[in-house]
Amino acid sequence: MNSGQIAAGDVDVDLARLFAGFRRKWPRILLAALIITGLVFAVAFMATPQYRAETRLLIETRESIYTRPQGMNDGDRPILDGEGVTSQVELIGSTEILSQVATQLDLGRRAEFSGGRGSIVDRLMVLAGLKSAPPEAPVEERVLTAFREHLSVYRVENSRVIVIEFSSEDPGLAAQVANAVADAYVAVQSNAKLLSNTSATDWLEPEIEDLRTRVKEAEARVAEYRSKSDLLLGQNNTVLATQQLSEISSELSRMRANRSAAEAKAEALRAALRNGAAIEDQPEVLASPLIQRLRERQVELQSQIADLSTTLLGNHPRIRALQSQLTDLNGQMRSEAGKVLSGLDAEADTARRREAELTGELNQLKVASGRAEEEQVELRALEREATAQRELLESYLTRYREAASRSDRSYLPADVRIFSRALTPSEPYFPKIVPITAAAFVASLLIMAIVTLLQELFSGRAMRPVAGAMAPVQSVAMPRPEPAFADETGNEPPAAAAPSYQAVPAYQPSEPEMTREARFGEMDIEEASEKLVSGGATRALFISPEGDEAAAASVLVARDVADSGLRVLLLDLTASGAASLPMLESVAYTGITNLLASEAQFADIIHADLFSDCHIIPVGTADPALAMRAADRLPIIMESLTAAYDVLVVECGPADAAAIRRLLAADTEVMVSMIDPQEGEFAAETAEQLRDAGIQAPILVTPAGKSFPPAPPGRDAA
Repeated sequence: MNSGQIAAGDVDVDLARLFAGFRRKWPRILLAALIITGLVFAVAFMATPQYRAETRLLIETRESIYTRPQGMNDGDRPILDGEGVTSQVELIGSTEILSQVATQLDLGRRAEFSGGRGSIVDRLMVLAGLKSAPPEAPVEERVLTAFREHLSVYRVENSRVIVIEFSSEDPGLAAQVANAVADAYVAVQSNAKLLSNTSATDWLEPEIEDLRTRVKEAEARVAEYRSKSDLLLGQNNTVLATQQLSEISSELSRMRANRSAAEAKAEALRAALRNGAAIEDQPEVLASPLIQRLRERQVELQSQIADLSTTLLGNHPRIRALQSQLTDLNGQMRSEAGKVLSGLDAEADTARRREAELTGELNQLKVASGRAEEEQVELRALEREATAQRELLESYLTRYREAASRSDRSYLPADVRIFSRALTPSEPYFPKIVPITAAAFVASLLIMAIVTLLQELFSGRAMRPVAGAMAPVQSVAMPRPEPAFADETGNEPPAAAAPSYQAVPAYQPSEPEMTREARFGEMDIEEASEKLVSGGATRALFISPEGDEAAAASVLVARDVADSGLRVLLLDLTASGAASLPMLESVAYTGITNLLASEAQFADIIHADLFSDCHIIPVGTADPALAMRAADRLPIIMESLTAAYDVLVVECGPADAAAIRRLLAADTEVMVSMIDPQEGEFAAETAEQLRDAGIQAPILVTPAGKSFPPAPPGRDAA
């Protein structure tokens, strides 16, 4: 940026002069506002009054609990969601309903709908070109178009309420049309339900006849299969073979228990007889009536012997006779016990034979029951089919009767209710002359004030130079020390008393400096950055003949260009990484050598500068010899980086001109960074080398006067 540009941009807005100009022109602002307000008032006063009426509908289920179809509960009622209510809004504005209402109210005979001359506002808009004249169209189309312009249907947010608004020049017509549209919508809903109900009955009638035939056939197949398979049913709808198997199994278990009990009793009694134990203790022996009588006689004899033993000796004839009778009685008891044992053995043998018979019958019934189960599987399948057909027939019959009864009685309530009918409006909603006029006055004042302020700004009268602005480099005007002051009357001093200025000649370069400027276009850091920003260059190649110390110029230029808002990337091609050190924490970062050696990708080698928005690709950590084998890829890599960034800054170090020539491309600036540009011979040698390589316009960049920014807290300055 040169000095002339800086001087031209160092101006500021003088608010005092700006509002002083505004105060001077306030009568004109007020007059323009009054004229605009008068025009708006006249247009609003001549506009045709418009009246608006509204009818409100509620979307709800009208079916009562007593007339609701069988099987339907409150949760089955069709309640529309937000999208469903919005769809009903579109249905209200359909051509079918609007045409029906227009025909019913004969709107085609009214000039408001048939395409008459229209209102004064419409005619003025047509004359001003703000609205096109209505084209010639059929009357029905013009009526529907005007109908839609006057009709507004919308849904109240977060509700199932639909509002129908209609505006018209006639207040009575506005209310009449709004109510007619609502009535037509309710009628359409009722007709739709009637049509749906009629269609259902028409479809159900042949289906029912077909189902009746199929039910008869299914039940006939069930009966036929049952008779062929001999699947007789017993108690509890159980197959007879299965029922008999259950009974035989129970009888067999009982026989086995009886046999076991008889065998146990016989064995116990046999052991008692064999061991000479008292047989009267056995329950089976005691159960015999004869044993019971013998037992009573035994007790009686024992009692008599005991009584006589008190008065007679043991060998007394009477006592001996009683003891003989007691011995005979015991023999009889043991003989009766043997008979009981024989009975128990016979009972056990009988139970054993019955058990064998039951086992044979059980095996036969198992085979029959298995065969019956297999046949019953097929029978159950046929019964399921018959049951399904029968249930479907019953369901269809129920629905058919309900639908037929509703059609006969014409009871098909629509799922909508008009809860607020439109009333004839008494006041027009348009135009509101007073609010419109007041708004026009305020808006015209505001617009005219803004226009006046912009005029003052663009004219330059409200601008003043900034104190301490830089003067042009060509000459500097220095005022003489003759102060300007007002005279005693308070007027400005005459022209003769105004301060005069003396032109000071601009700085003239010395002879060595003129020689250097002839060889290079010398610039400082800011001028080089400005050239890259405003010149449209996409690539800048920096050569540092003096070594790593001169590489600071490329870093400073890259940061300045990044601060201007452009996307900048610095590519460090020096051998020591001199350009990377001021921008990164260390040189141990992946860089261009890693990319050339195929050890990294683009996303791995691009790093962010610590002190600016600039990005940097350092030298890298790969083997330089391995990377140089792919040096031919470097121009391709630079082309890719140029496409991704606005400016690509390449620090080449003390490279020769031939190497620089291979990196040139369109919109490339070649810049030579020198710390001490006074060395004319060194600069001339560099210029000669570049000229021999075909580079005719290099730029000399001197980093003098620039320093690196301080490191942020917690980091060391690079």
